[in-house]
Amino acid sequence: MSEYRDGKGPSPAQPTAKATAKATAKATAKAPAQGRWGIPGRCPPDPRPAFPLHPEIAEEHAMNTALKITAFTAGLATVFGTAYGIGHAAGGVSSKPSTAAHTGHAESPAAPSGPAAPDTGGPSSGAGHLPGGLQISDRGYTLSLNDAYVTAGGPTDLRFRILGADGKPVTAYRPAHGKELHLIVVPRDLSTFQHLHPTRAADGTWRTSVALPAAGEYRVLADFTPAGASQGLALGADLHAAGELRPVPPARTGRTVTVDGYRVTLTGELTPGRSTRLTLTVAKDGKPVTDLQPYLGAYGHLVALRAGDLAYLHVHPDGEPGEAGTAPGPDITFTTTAPSRGSYRLFLDFRHGGTVRTAAFTVAAGDKPVPQPTATPTASAPAEHDGDHQH
Repeated sequence: MSEYRDGKGPSPAQPTAKATAKATAKATAKAPAQGRWGIPGRCPPDPRPAFPLHPEIAEEHAMNTALKITAFTAGLATVFGTAYGIGHAAGGVSSKPSTAAHTGHAESPAAPSGPAAPDTGGPSSGAGHLPGGLQISDRGYTLSLNDAYVTAGGPTDLRFRILGADGKPVTAYRPAHGKELHLIVVPRDLSTFQHLHPTRAADGTWRTSVALPAAGEYRVLADFTPAGASQGLALGADLHAAGELRPVPPARTGRTVTVDGYRVTLTGELTPGRSTRLTLTVAKDGKPVTDLQPYLGAYGHLVALRAGDLAYLHVHPDGEPGEAGTAPGPDITFTTTAPSRGSYRLFLDFRHGGTVRTAAFTVAAGDKPVPQPTATPTASAPAEHDGDHQH
C-alpha cells in the first residue's frame, strides 16, 4: 500500500461507479423515504445530509420547547379563567328548565319575577308571557270568525269556532264559573263593553247576538279552557263594522262612578309588574249594599283592557260566595297585575236585584290617578240568560 502525505505519493484508491451505486441502493432499502419536512412519503427525499446538533445547541432547543409549552399552558388557563368569570357574572347557564308564570282563568296572578316577565292575571298566552287577547292563535288553538266584516247600527249574529292544532273545531271544554266560554266584545276606543256567553252547537260553532252601535274596529276576545288543558286561553280577533266612523277617546272617570243609581268607588292602585289589590265598594241611596247576588259563581267580575292594544286581564275576587270571610258586599276585592304602564279601562260586573250592571273606570297604571268628575250614569241589562249584558 503506497503512502500519500502532503500531496506526495500515489492517491488512495477511489471506489468505482458500480460500487457507489450498489451502496446507495442498499442504504435506500434500509431507511424509509423521508420528505422534505421529515414526513414519510409526502414529498421527494431531501438530498442534503443530516448532521447531528452540537450538544449545547440541542440543550438550548430543548429549553426553548419547554418554555413554549409552559407559556401555552399558562395562556389556556388565563382564557378559561376569564371565560368562567364572565359566565359567573352573567348568571351562568342553568340546567333547570324555565317556568312560565301561571295565569290561568279564575286564578289570582302570582307576582312576576321582574318587569320583563309580567303576569297578566288572565289566561296564559304561553308565547313570551304576552298578555291575553293579543293573539288570534296560541298553543295550537285558533279563534276563527265566520264573518269578520259586518255592518254597524244594529244587532249582529256573530258566529265563530275555536280550532285545534288539527284544524278541527274544539267540541269539549272545561267550564269556568258556570260557562264553557266567556266572550268580550269591545271597540278599539273602549267606549262600550259587552260580556257575552254564546251557545255552542254540536259541530263546535259558537253563536251569539252582538250589538255594534257604531262603525269601527272591534275586538272579539274568547276566554276558555279546552278539556284536558291545565291552563285557560284568551284569544282575540278583529271584527270590522262598516258605517260612518266617529271614534272617541276613552271616557275620563274619577274614583267613583254611577250606574242605575248605584255608586261604585274604586280603592287601590293598578301597579305594573307587581301584584296589587283593588277594592270596589257598591252603595245605593247613600247606603252600602250588603246583599249582592252571586253572578257566575262570584259577587263580581273584573275585566281590564289596556288602551292601545286591548291587552286583556280577567281576574276574579278574593273568595267565593259561601266561603268564610266572603261577605256579599259592599266591598269586592280583586288581586291583579298590570303588564305595563299605561291607561286601562276597568269593567266591573255585579248583580243586585236580579240585574247585572257594569261600572266602568279609566285608570293609569304606574301613575296615581287624578280624580275627575263623576262619569255619566251607565245603562244596565236584566240578568236573563245568566247575565249576557252590555255597557
